[in-house]
Amino acid sequence: MKAEQLTADVCEHGEGPVHSPRWVGPRWVDMLAGEVLELSPSGEVARRDVGSKVAAVVRPRRGAGWLVATERAVALADGDDLDAALTNGPELWTDTGIRSNEGGCAPDGAFYLGTMAYDETPGAGTVHRIDPSGAVTTAFGNVTVSNGLGWSPDGTRAYYVDTDTGRIDVFDWTADNGLTGRRAWADVPGGPDGLTVDAEGGVWVATYWTGEVRRYDADGRLDAVVDLPVRRATAVAFTGAGLDQLIVTTSRLDQDTPGPGDGALFGIVEPGVRGLPVLEFGG
Repeated sequence: MKAEQLTADVCEHGEGPVHSPRWVGPRWVDMLAGEVLELSPSGEVARRDVGSKVAAVVRPRRGAGWLVATERAVALADGDDLDAALTNGPELWTDTGIRSNEGGCAPDGAFYLGTMAYDETPGAGTVHRIDPSGAVTTAFGNVTVSNGLGWSPDGTRAYYVDTDTGRIDVFDWTADNGLTGRRAWADVPGGPDGLTVDAEGGVWVATYWTGEVRRYDADGRLDAVVDLPVRRATAVAFTGAGLDQLIVTTSRLDQDTPGPGDGALFGIVEPGVRGLPVLEFGG
């Protein structure tokens, strides 16, 4: 497997790639710029400022529309277009030292949103559950850099990264009980960040400090490593009509002299496995 550069260096800190068949192309965020980006089939990149200095993650809504997690809230778009009007929800917390950082939707349509402290204070982050009704509860706390979250093909397990731990954890999941039974699943060198799960139950994770994408099989064994020609890979997602392509976001954050491709979107050709359809927010 090889990685190819799909865009120019369009992000300071790219994150959260996601595919929806209703969109023009895959979307991702330039997180600390507060923008959502979309890649057209012709290779053009459109940008949308969401009115917040953070745009942590974007996901489609069931039926129509999309959501974006902003610095301390969630905004909802009623239409599928990138320029659809956004309605801002209430602040989910008031501490200005805490911001959103990655998340994902569960099989029942709930949205789980992780947080972290700007100064990365250990244990200051929380993962919030936002039900389709709008009710907000705490799923779990005591995390430092809340990152990737994705569900197994049968929906009974969820894989999760708190980058500070250097590993992927796994939870049991049911609609009634939510996330339970957290346990270590795979050690990941290089700073595990965003992840996605494929149709065979394999977990693909980007590594922030080493610029790689690593695949672990359904039993947690390292199966493949793809080196990117960048310093920092941040997240990975399946895209394309057949969900048979991978895209990877990258970052040039805090680099005095970014290298070529830092901040670009990359593609991994012929990953050899298909992804899962994106789980959508039910609200």
